[in-house]
Amino acid sequence: MKAVVYTQHGLPIADPRSLQETELPMPLAGPHDLLVEVRAVSVNPVDTKIRLGVPVTEPRVLGWDASGIVRAVGSNVSLFKEGDEVFYAGSLLRPGANSEFHAVDERIVGHKPATLDFAQSAALPLTAITAWELLFDRLRIAEGGGSGKSLLVIGAAGGVGSILLQLARKLTALTVIGTASRDATRNWVRELGAHHVIDHTQPLRAQLEALGFPEVDIVISLTHTEQHYDAIVDVLAPQGQFALIDDPAMLDAVPLKRKSISLHWELMFTRSMFETPDMIKQHKLLNLVAQMVDEGSLRTTLGEHFGSISAENLRRAHALIESGRAVGKIVLEHA
Repeated sequence: MKAVVYTQHGLPIADPRSLQETELPMPLAGPHDLLVEVRAVSVNPVDTKIRLGVPVTEPRVLGWDASGIVRAVGSNVSLFKEGDEVFYAGSLLRPGANSEFHAVDERIVGHKPATLDFAQSAALPLTAITAWELLFDRLRIAEGGGSGKSLLVIGAAGGVGSILLQLARKLTALTVIGTASRDATRNWVRELGAHHVIDHTQPLRAQLEALGFPEVDIVISLTHTEQHYDAIVDVLAPQGQFALIDDPAMLDAVPLKRKSISLHWELMFTRSMFETPDMIKQHKLLNLVAQMVDEGSLRTTLGEHFGSISAENLRRAHALIESGRAVGKIVLEHA
């Protein structure tokens, strides 16, 4: 089958060798696996981080967001059948989905939203799982809960922020404040449900106080946490909650002690990497996301369509992700 791979880590994305097209053997479906004909993928920061930072001894396929059609099922599969249309994010311990076919454990796969096409669906899984787990598993906000409390989302216009804003507005009673620094991103954040929008390139406290928030109860930092950390600690209320998903070079938790601020880290791959007993929760939450989409209460976060799945187009997508200027999700699909 055709696939896009990297064979040497650390190459700048402008180098044609950073992502290359090749032929690989067809994957084999294990007992719990689905063999999926990949129809569309989306690109996430994890793709660029692995390409730049993880050495390889053989070609590695990236791509941890996909939609497609089930073409074969493993001997122990019970949730899907051949011909089902699915969407999922996959596992970091296995090859990604930038290929014609892909094997994935059924317990982390959902039925694709019926009202979306494959490209629109591929924009959702990784970010939807991340946002859902942040709100309801890590921060333990009750669905419908949060009345009288405020949530500040730093980097709200990106992929995770785009779905997090919607989930927070639809499924909680939190007052949601998003950060964005450009007109296009500010408008996007408002469209997706933020009650207020402030600029993360300017001092946070002054902007929050101008809105009537001398402090906030919860901060979720989605990008550049190290740049905003002092301001985050400053604006968080005593006994507040701080959650993040990115990879600061260092995070000193000591400043959180004085206010008894709790720290929550989210990695949506934890369940699949460790095959936790509750791994199937990702199957269930993706089905809930699909249901919300089909009911019209959740929208796809597709930002840009970069055409067919090719090395050249994936290099363009990686470059935009690395620039920090992506709005919503970048998707590609097989012709």
